[in-house]
Amino acid sequence: MTQHKDFLTRLLRQMLLIRRFEEKSGELYGIRKIGGFCHLYSGQEAVAVGSIATLDLSRDHVLTAYRDHGHALAIGMDPKVVMAELFGKSTGSSKGKGGSMHLFDPNRHFWGGNGIVGAHIPVATGVAFKIHYNEEAGVVLCFFGDGAIHQGVFHESLNMARIWNLPIVYICENNQYGMGTDYKRVSAEPDFYKLAQSYRMHGEQIDGMDVEHVYDQVMAATAMARKGNPVLLEAKTYRYRGHSMSDPAKYRTKEEVDQFKTQDPILHLKSKLMNNHDLTAEDFDQLDQEAMTQVENAVKFADESAAPAVESIFEDVYTNNSSPPPGES
Repeated sequence: MTQHKDFLTRLLRQMLLIRRFEEKSGELYGIRKIGGFCHLYSGQEAVAVGSIATLDLSRDHVLTAYRDHGHALAIGMDPKVVMAELFGKSTGSSKGKGGSMHLFDPNRHFWGGNGIVGAHIPVATGVAFKIHYNEEAGVVLCFFGDGAIHQGVFHESLNMARIWNLPIVYICENNQYGMGTDYKRVSAEPDFYKLAQSYRMHGEQIDGMDVEHVYDQVMAATAMARKGNPVLLEAKTYRYRGHSMSDPAKYRTKEEVDQFKTQDPILHLKSKLMNNHDLTAEDFDQLDQEAMTQVENAVKFADESAAPAVESIFEDVYTNNSSPPPGES
């Protein structure tokens, strides 16, 4: 599908913001401005951006795993709020107490990252059940990595989604490695999309390095899901950094990384727009500079924000609702 110039430029702008945000996050982690777990999304931008562009977030929902910065920015979260959360500041999305793996924005139906491998897949399935039960019009996108495929809850969730005909698209972001292990070494069926056949669902493998292709394929998948036909997509992609900031990624060669960098989703879309005379080198540089300025402003905001008050450690742990459960007095 040929998209309008302005639409593709918007996707390019979003991918540039994510890339620059992640590069800066890596730098800040190195000087201990950011602590704890931190998983960067560099290289995978086309998956989140292309997929989420298909949604109406007033009715649709997004859930993802711990590599969640890209999804948070793609749904429209303020980079300042995201960076503040990485800094552990009170102005962050979880008031500085969630960190990198637990970004969320209920106003945009983004129900967060999740630090436990595969744990959000049944939660996403539950959100889809809520939509189905209430006869709503929404659809759920559930993102997870190739390592989560081998968790039992993945199979249980797909089984229930098919039995109940839930409006959900499961998107496996296959970035080639589950932590430091090549996915082919631990997968009896390395083409993950084929697992959909076990649950009589539609399954498809897509090019996760081409944002326009991702958009088209996810748009088709969400159309199916809205009609009660859940879908499993395997987006073949690649992360340019280690599994997390503590991973030097010595299990892969420089040649392999360089080869995948020739498929960079940002450069791919840039070339397409320039070849169509819809973008000049100067236009691209301006978009890139805008992204860097946004990130620098986010860092300044996070740096100047206050840390959570000590007494807030007890807030949001228990509900303030003292009403007894139904049926009890």
